[in-house]
Amino acid sequence: MKNLKFLIVALILSAGCFLWFGKEACAASENRIQQGVTAGGIDLSGMTQGEAEQAITDYVNGRKSSQITLQAQDGQNVTVTAGQLGLYWKNTDLVQQAVELGKSGNIVVRYKALQDLKHKGCNYDIELDFDQNAISGVVTGQCSRFDLEAVNATLYRENGAFRVEEGRTGYSVDAEASTAAIYEYLMQRWDGQDGSVDLVMKVEEPKGKAEELLLVKDVLGAFTTSYSSSGADRSRNVENGCRLVDGTTLYPGETFSTYDAVKPFTTENGYYMAGSYLNGQVVDSIGGGICQVSTTLYNAVLLSELEVTERHNHSMIVNYVDPSADAAIAESSGKDFKFVNNTEHPIYIEGHTENKKISFTIYGVETRDPGRQVSYVSEVLEKKEPEQARIVADASQPVGFIHTTAAHIGYRAQLWKVVKENGTEVSREVVNSSNYQMSPSTVTVGTATSDPNYSTLIQAAIATNDVATVKNTAANIKAAQTAAAALTPEQLAQIAAAQAAMQQAAQDAEAGN
Repeated sequence: MKNLKFLIVALILSAGCFLWFGKEACAASENRIQQGVTAGGIDLSGMTQGEAEQAITDYVNGRKSSQITLQAQDGQNVTVTAGQLGLYWKNTDLVQQAVELGKSGNIVVRYKALQDLKHKGCNYDIELDFDQNAISGVVTGQCSRFDLEAVNATLYRENGAFRVEEGRTGYSVDAEASTAAIYEYLMQRWDGQDGSVDLVMKVEEPKGKAEELLLVKDVLGAFTTSYSSSGADRSRNVENGCRLVDGTTLYPGETFSTYDAVKPFTTENGYYMAGSYLNGQVVDSIGGGICQVSTTLYNAVLLSELEVTERHNHSMIVNYVDPSADAAIAESSGKDFKFVNNTEHPIYIEGHTENKKISFTIYGVETRDPGRQVSYVSEVLEKKEPEQARIVADASQPVGFIHTTAAHIGYRAQLWKVVKENGTEVSREVVNSSNYQMSPSTVTVGTATSDPNYSTLIQAAIATNDVATVKNTAANIKAAQTAAAALTPEQLAQIAAAQAAMQQAAQDAEAGN
């Protein structure tokens, strides 16, 4: 009996010693990861939490340098790194779990966990993820270079014959779909090494085929206007605008904007300073005369019976077409001339200038009845004669300078479309209504002079508000200036002395009275 009691006490003391020393040993390693713990194949045994975090971070950073090639059309590509695509370590709490493994629960639970580690080990998955905003930024920032605009097949007319230039397929990166495709590849199929993925490309097929375009050979409408009275710079503007419109191919349903075709109004784009209408006045501006281009085209479009969607009359009447047959364009006021190809076939616009005449011919596929005839008739509803000429003093011009702008009669008019079939009128409808301002003639008179006598004379003439008096006075002053320029200095001095003496005598006589 005594031996049994002694054995029990010994066992209790042994167990107590074991627990005591075991506790001391565990205390020394309680902040380190147990043997047999790995993460993504990285051995974390014996590491502190900070050391394990650094080891995994180094692993992830190594993956960030992997190159991912983004493939576009025709072998084009761009290569970026996984880091640029927003690679990051997602489940960062795994290190804390690894540190706590085998150190929580009762002694039996802890013992079992340690035994499992000893025999089987424990591996944590390192979860990687990608920032989709970063992927989207790469797609929009670096892949737009692969965008290629579609080019429709076009017609060219040379030496009276048409030829076709084939179009080009267009491509553009679908940013949203490409971002999703890249993310899916990285999350599902990427092995952590260099790789590649296809971008999602939108494909735009060009319009027009050779067999379709070569059907375009019928004249739908043609119109010509003259600019024979225009100066050199205005003539250049008309010719330049015609050149910019010439050769246009317009497909069914497409809209043509004259302004878009001829802009910008700059010297680099072939324009010069010339007269144009602004607020009821004729002023010089870059591209002055371009409205004759839009007006000539307007009449060709009307005869082709295409759909006009925007047209504006000028502020004042023009002299190269009848009232209401004009079409103004103006950058400052947003005026444009637009029309739609409302036929079922492409049309071709040919522009031509020769002998100070501008012509537009519109070619297409004629589907109208051969007996159909279309014409346009201008009707003046009201006419306003200009008022008395305006006299404007201009101190920036020398005395003797005279410049006259022509008067403009005011009109209220409308344009009729008349349709005949086999010579019989079948319809008549109003196409547009137009109002043109009346503007009197303006006489600009120079007043700049250092001679008080000339200044007095011209100001007195202006005060009469009589154009004839102003013109005669200006002419006399100019003649006197010309004569004075031919005199010698001695003669000029004598004349000045005589004028001074006359002025003094007049002052003395006035004082005597």
